[in-house]
Amino acid sequence: MKWLNSLFSKKQTNNVPTESSNDINKEWDEVFRAYTSMDLKKMLKVTELKTSLINRHYLLQSIVSESYKIRKEEYYKNVCIEFSEKHLKEFPEIYTKLKDDNNGDMPRVTTFQLYSTLLTELGEYEKAISICEKAITYGLNDGTKSNFQGRIERIRKKSG
Repeated sequence: MKWLNSLFSKKQTNNVPTESSNDINKEWDEVFRAYTSMDLKKMLKVTELKTSLINRHYLLQSIVSESYKIRKEEYYKNVCIEFSEKHLKEFPEIYTKLKDDNNGDMPRVTTFQLYSTLLTELGEYEKAISICEKAITYGLNDGTKSNFQGRIERIRKKSG
């Protein structure tokens, strides 16, 4: 019966703290709560707080994702650009921890695809291609059949 219960019980993972975690400090808890709320305003308020690399990654990725959805508004387009750049700048340090916490596998990191799409929309084709190439060097997958290589080919076609 224990094995049956274990199938349905919630397990705490190393990279996501829970409310009952004893080792999280106030700032970490605030960052975790902000990005899991999916409330962009809450997320933007905690961007300067110290946190774990994993929480930092998910915070930045969530900000990019949520601002991307409303990028037609100039302010949120600029938020998307700013935090995409921050995420990509910090990603080399985040990458190792993220990979370690996922048993050597990389989860999907949507910032690369969202930012390259936004750059393509803005006509910044070469920069969009370089973002895709960077994703390839990290071994990331964009969730499409042709992956980032196919995305690069589509961007090149659009560029004329």
